Amino acid sequence: MFERLLEITVESLDTALAAERGAADRIELCSELVNGGVTPPVATLRKIHEELEIPVFTIIRPRAGNFVYTDVEFAIMLRDIGVARDLALDGVALGILRADNTVDIERTRELVESARPLEVTFHRAFDHTPDLRRALDDVIQTGATRILTSGGANGAPEGAAALRQLVAAAADHIIVMPGAGLHATNIAQIAADTRAKEFHSGLGTVLPYGSSNLAKFESEIHAMKRHLRTPTGPA
Repeated sequence: MFERLLEITVESLDTALAAERGAADRIELCSELVNGGVTPPVATLRKIHEELEIPVFTIIRPRAGNFVYTDVEFAIMLRDIGVARDLALDGVALGILRADNTVDIERTRELVESARPLEVTFHRAFDHTPDLRRALDDVIQTGATRILTSGGANGAPEGAAALRQLVAAAADHIIVMPGAGLHATNIAQIAADTRAKEFHSGLGTVLPYGSSNLAKFESEIHAMKRHLRTPTGPA
């Protein structure tokens, strides 16, 4: 039985440490989670990377809103990737679309190359594309490590059927990581339904972003990990 991995989104040192205590395997650091997440300040990145033992990814997103970026915004993304690389983080999460919401293969590939040797997750910009199967092939062409997706739905539970198809189509070419709407009461079922190996949650459906209830946050992550360790047969 393979070990399933759980990534947790956080926006502060306190929540990052709580996620680590809760047995999260990796964190994705964002600012302004209430707006979908943007690149956090350098000082925050440095401090969390120094304090945590588990891998730290950061989102590379210059602003909230759509994922069609100007040349100036693209340059900012390149700069922020350089910061993440210089800090020796473990990875970045990013996504760029064209005006028609298809994957911007060329510019994404440039960001992936700039990030090396860091891992690159193509985030839920993927779910805004008009054809998920085509988008999967497009992201594979960029050299990204994984795709974070809800299967084009509002949450992974609603997109489970599409997620299973994406996981199967991805095979060994790229990791498909279900995310959005996952918590302790549904993650085992999503694992069984999708056959995915990595999962992502910000626990926004359990605890509002900015919540100070770190004990509940930590406990929920512990429960999610416990359910992910439970073997699931063919579904």
